[in-house]
Amino acid sequence: MSEIIDIERRPLREFTEQAYLDYSMYVILDRALPHIGDGLKPVQRRIVYAMSELGLNAASKFKKSARTVGDVLGKFHPHGDSACYEAMVLMAQSFSYRYPLIDGQGNWGSNDDPKSFAAMRYTEAKLTAYAEILLGELDQGTTDWAPNFDGTLDEPLLLPARLPNLLLNGTTGIAVGMATDIPPHNLREVASACVHLLEKPKATVADLCAHIHGPDYPTAAEIITPQEEIREAYETGHGSVKMRARYEKEKGVIAITALPYQTSGSKIIEQIAQQMQAKKLPMLDDIRDESDHETPTRIVLVPRSNRVDAEQLMQHLFATTDLERNYRINFNVIGTDGLPAVKNLRTLLKEWLEFRVETVRRRLQFRLDKVVDRLHILDGYLIAFLNIDEVIKIIRNEDKPKPVLMKRFKLTGTQADAILDLRLRHLARLEEERIRGEQKELSAERKRIELILSSSRRMKTLVRDEIKADAKKFGDDRCSPLVQREAAQAIAEADLIPSEPITIVLSEKGWVRAAKSHDIEPRELAFRTGDAYQAAAHGRTNQIAVFLDAGGRCYSLPAHSFPSARSMGEPLAGRLSPPDGTDFVGVISGDPAAGVLLASDSGYGFIAPVGDLYSKNKAGKAVLSVRGVARAIVPAEIDDPDEDEIACLTNEGYLLIFAAAELPILARGKGLKMMQIPPAKLKNRAEFMMSAVVIPAGGTLRITAGSRHISLKQKDFERYRSERARRGLKLPRGFQRVDTMEAL
Repeated sequence: MSEIIDIERRPLREFTEQAYLDYSMYVILDRALPHIGDGLKPVQRRIVYAMSELGLNAASKFKKSARTVGDVLGKFHPHGDSACYEAMVLMAQSFSYRYPLIDGQGNWGSNDDPKSFAAMRYTEAKLTAYAEILLGELDQGTTDWAPNFDGTLDEPLLLPARLPNLLLNGTTGIAVGMATDIPPHNLREVASACVHLLEKPKATVADLCAHIHGPDYPTAAEIITPQEEIREAYETGHGSVKMRARYEKEKGVIAITALPYQTSGSKIIEQIAQQMQAKKLPMLDDIRDESDHETPTRIVLVPRSNRVDAEQLMQHLFATTDLERNYRINFNVIGTDGLPAVKNLRTLLKEWLEFRVETVRRRLQFRLDKVVDRLHILDGYLIAFLNIDEVIKIIRNEDKPKPVLMKRFKLTGTQADAILDLRLRHLARLEEERIRGEQKELSAERKRIELILSSSRRMKTLVRDEIKADAKKFGDDRCSPLVQREAAQAIAEADLIPSEPITIVLSEKGWVRAAKSHDIEPRELAFRTGDAYQAAAHGRTNQIAVFLDAGGRCYSLPAHSFPSARSMGEPLAGRLSPPDGTDFVGVISGDPAAGVLLASDSGYGFIAPVGDLYSKNKAGKAVLSVRGVARAIVPAEIDDPDEDEIACLTNEGYLLIFAAAELPILARGKGLKMMQIPPAKLKNRAEFMMSAVVIPAGGTLRITAGSRHISLKQKDFERYRSERARRGLKLPRGFQRVDTMEAL
């Protein structure tokens, strides 16, 4: 007969949904979020408790960290040893925890590299004196206990913290669908706020902010967030705080002496060095790391000269490196109701005070029960000593003396057992006086405890006095000063680059390079096989170079970023994203307010401000409208539109000269007709405008055809001068197939 197996059948959707929800709640409640009571996550709580069970208090000797991790994993936390050890390391790092819970011996990492700690077989640890805040009342009935993972031991569900450790040390964690970011705070400030809230339960967040001025990280870097923003974060439970490094000016150098929380000095040096290599910090000559054991943070910046504005330099570094950082604030914790929620400062302190009052009540009740039990036993002792001879006789003569003693002296079972457990040496004559003295002391203590338990006012007074005492014992001055500062402003890239003359050269194949002067002759440079000169522009290294393609799109690149003219340059297609098959026809550089002539070979054009051609998009932006088979031609710079003239030349040798003022100033478009060309010839490109140049006042024109050239002076211009949109006149015989035209 086959065995019947009971199999539960559930829809896959329902099963997976429930499984994920169970996992989510496990991560939220048992791994990632701290409890408001002791401010610890389960793994942290188990580490601290396991160390206390090993006797590793502040006065004991150090023990290997592997011993602690082994106990934690074997008894309470069956997870990975590396994760457990990292949690232990974090609680021992004075640069990570405002008030470390563990005193480490050996290599526990450095502020520069927190992950550089030694393996747990090398390091040793014990608890700090501050850990007594969490553990001091653990054995006084102050917390609930639950079986460990295998049911062989009990572990505390919470530690009875005497101070709000959640705020003092802060924490971060990422759960499923939620996260927490609680910054550390100063013990004295938090204790003062707790006392104020005890005395004035209706106090607002603004009232509490008079005591808690802001987070207090374990670093001397400045908190520059305005008080209004910090108060808003405390009122809503989420926000951010900004920290900035501290620096000093010392004999021509700048010394950075404090870094923001959990910021690596080597990373900052690398960030600054990268800017120096990219020539974005020309005012900085050198950077040195002079940090040592006595001075954990000392980064020295060496300016190029005494004329460098140190304040402006540091403002730039604050804006572009980790010398200034933002830290999130998110008071998402597990409350006394066992549920996660985002709480404001008042709610958080109020709930912790409720937890603390209940902890103290349980401690007092536990002590009262002990006192009552002891008084009960002392009453039995006193009866026995008053009748010592008879008690001894009963014990000697009776086989079962307990019931006889209970009946003869009207004792309880507990009292009879206590009498029978007495040692002979306690039967001295002076023992009666000791018992009566202990009774007197315990009776007074019982009365005092009962008075406190019966009065909420006395209970609050006791809690307040204990908070003040702990604040006096463990409190210290603020580490992170609160300073009002202006927002950091990065120096514009153009201001960082020295202004030097530069000639940008573009080849027909779209290769670009630059020479550091305006004196070179671009056409005389060597080009790759099959390539040749296309266009050139004079500018400065701190300006932008604009490239125009045949389709009328403009592209922008920093002028200083091009390779030297000694090389063959680099292809523009490697840094830009022009349409496939597009040719670059010209380059423009100069003052953004200056004008430039943009024209197509169909005879249309306009004047555009150089600054309007800039584009941050690698694909450029459409500026000149070019239609059909037309193409953009080489642009020309205009110095004075009211005085300059424009010369237009077709490939058949028709030349037209007109005033530049006749063309409009536009940001983009097709422009106006510059030169009349028969439409039929334009359509099949039998004739088109091959060149348009700008002639400055008093200038001349040089026209080249093969090996021949002709120079037209001002007196020669009258023949070709006319209004815009005219046909123009043909050049002399021999110059009707022109190669180039340039203004001199």
